[in-house]
Amino acid sequence: MEPFIIGLLAATLRVATPLILGTLGELFSERAGILNLGIEGTLFVGAFAGFAGAALTGSLWLGLLAAILFGMISGLLMALLTVRLGVNQHVSGLGLTLFWTGFSLFAFRLVFGESKVPPSIETFQTVSPFGNLPWLGPISSQHILTYFALALIPLTWWILYRTRFGLNIRAVGENPEAADAAGLNVYAIRTQALLIGGALMGMAGAFLSLAQLGAFTYGIVAGRGWVCIALIIFANWEASRVLWGALLFGGVASLQLRLQTLGLKLPYELLLSLPYIVTILALTLAGRNVSAPASLLKAYRRE
Repeated sequence: MEPFIIGLLAATLRVATPLILGTLGELFSERAGILNLGIEGTLFVGAFAGFAGAALTGSLWLGLLAAILFGMISGLLMALLTVRLGVNQHVSGLGLTLFWTGFSLFAFRLVFGESKVPPSIETFQTVSPFGNLPWLGPISSQHILTYFALALIPLTWWILYRTRFGLNIRAVGENPEAADAAGLNVYAIRTQALLIGGALMGMAGAFLSLAQLGAFTYGIVAGRGWVCIALIIFANWEASRVLWGALLFGGVASLQLRLQTLGLKLPYELLLSLPYIVTILALTLAGRNVSAPASLLKAYRRE
């Protein structure tokens, strides 16, 4: 029983890592008043760019950098459509998701061809700060990006609530007219928030290909972008609560994988859907008293 629990806890942290990064990226966007439904596509292109960059250069870090750059490009495109042109945020985000999905699949075939054996790379090695200590040692054996994601949670809270830049982001997300009257550049601040959010989303996608799988496949993201959208509501747009939502989904996802290995006489489709069912239930319970940024989904036009 003990190895089962240790393995479950360690896997929970691994599965939660891209959710933490993606949700924090979405948090920056939505706190500035922009709902970025392009997150699913941004994760996808981040996974592709990270894998392609690492495979072509032989460096996982250059692959990670490529994923971050593509994530920022995605954020910049979202800013162009929603901040500068004032296009509907739902349409813009879904359009970006479709675009990046098609672009990544086409570019993958262009670069790697269509071999029967898909290409693969060596993944990031795990580190274990607690060494061979009982329980803590195996559980703490994680990729460096996992620790980076965990450290980003208090850092994001500090940026949003203890810095002038964070105050500006929250101001344009709540009342862009008042922020503009106070001398803030609403367009620039929203664009910066989308760039930061895109970078984190690209990093989340890169974790899947560079740390978790070591490969790039069509189903690599598996709806994690939409889960991040749900986790934002679950967290009530608070960085400190993002961790609990990500751990909830990660724990259930890890549990269903282990339940399948136990040979339970249940349809595997039911086990696969279990994390999403739990997420919906948690969202239903936690989403009753949420308070979204007042100007979320509202385009701003300076008069």
